[in-house]
Amino acid sequence: MKIRGKVLFLAGAVTALGAGWAGFPRVIYTSRPQPVDFSHKVHAEKAGSKCEDCHAFRDDGTFAGIPSLDKCAGCHAAAMGATAAERSFIDGYVTPGREPQWASYARQPENVFFSHITHVKQGQVKCEACHGNLGATDKLPGYQRDRISGYSRDIWGAAGRPGMTMDDCVACHRQKHVENSCLDCHK
Repeated sequence: MKIRGKVLFLAGAVTALGAGWAGFPRVIYTSRPQPVDFSHKVHAEKAGSKCEDCHAFRDDGTFAGIPSLDKCAGCHAAAMGATAAERSFIDGYVTPGREPQWASYARQPENVFFSHITHVKQGQVKCEACHGNLGATDKLPGYQRDRISGYSRDIWGAAGRPGMTMDDCVACHRQKHVENSCLDCHK
């Protein structure tokens, strides 16, 4: 009888752990699509755009992040291709002058200061080192937000892209022999 009880307990524990392992992400993360079916690949290959053409630095050196509608409308006031996604973007956003509500994959915590210009311009770090090869993707990855923290799941390195955690930053700095104090990155 003792062995049977241990086997049942072990089977129950394994089942509970498996259910938690499979179910926890579904409970903690909420998903939503990006507002536009955007192709970095089309913009990079067909239009010859580079990352910094749309994701630019402001005059003070801060990173502008996701481009505004004005940046997009500069090229897409009228259709340049024949895709349904572009027509939908023009009709739904450019023509009415309505900003798309993009979900940010890489919002920083309030206590962190990250300078893109220091890393990209001075450190010669390529965008792909932290953001993966998004320039070769035909569509944006799905956005998943942690219901507890409010951060994107992508900061942990989801979907085969590098992570953007403190451990990832420290490892990169050590690899490049760049040492910093805590106050270089933390407010």
